Amino acid sequence: MTSQSLKRVVFAFAVAVVLPGCATNASHPKDPFEGFNRAMFAVHEGVDTVLKPVAEGYDKVTPDPVKTGIGNFFGNLADVWIAVNNLLQGKLTDGVSDVGRFLVNSTVGILGLVDVASEIGLDKHDEDFGQTLGYWGVGDGPYLFWPVIGPRNVRDTVGFVVDASADPVGHLEDVSARNTLIGVRLIDFRASLLPADKVVEEAAFDKYNYLRNAYFQNRRSVIHDGNPPPLED
Repeated sequence: MTSQSLKRVVFAFAVAVVLPGCATNASHPKDPFEGFNRAMFAVHEGVDTVLKPVAEGYDKVTPDPVKTGIGNFFGNLADVWIAVNNLLQGKLTDGVSDVGRFLVNSTVGILGLVDVASEIGLDKHDEDFGQTLGYWGVGDGPYLFWPVIGPRNVRDTVGFVVDASADPVGHLEDVSARNTLIGVRLIDFRASLLPADKVVEEAAFDKYNYLRNAYFQNRRSVIHDGNPPPLED
């Protein structure tokens, strides 16, 4: 990890220590900094007024096979770090499968543009460092909402920083290529969320609460591989 990444990790922990003085309007026990988080959510929504139309334009003009290829390409890069996290969690079979996916898709799949691995039975997994920390019993900490990044808790904020430091795109020396890939990935990811936007807007009286609850449920599920223990009373 670079010194800059270490500074970000320290900052994430510092936030968890400093924010108690800013805690206001808390309506959920895991969200003691709701006043701060809602302010960050408002910033996020402001940024999205620019990002969402770009994603909508991309979704409209880009042929489906091209969008699929772009998603596959970045998914293939992600398989390397997914494999590391599976191995760190002791999931050897899944970790080896992830490595196999990367090798197959990087070669036969033309640099990952075609997901050949899934067609031959090597399933796609979804693991990150926040999940790895959760697997080993690290507590989640207070809920936080970050502009662009979205909902996280303290543990997943630290996990995100580690994930970002391991991202191969971020280590490209060619600044133009690096920024282009980061931009395309962001727009492609935002476009993938467009169908969910309609569900949220139709179902949510309070969008902030809806997204917070969805985040809690999803993270609890993925950390326990889709089989979380019963909630305590």
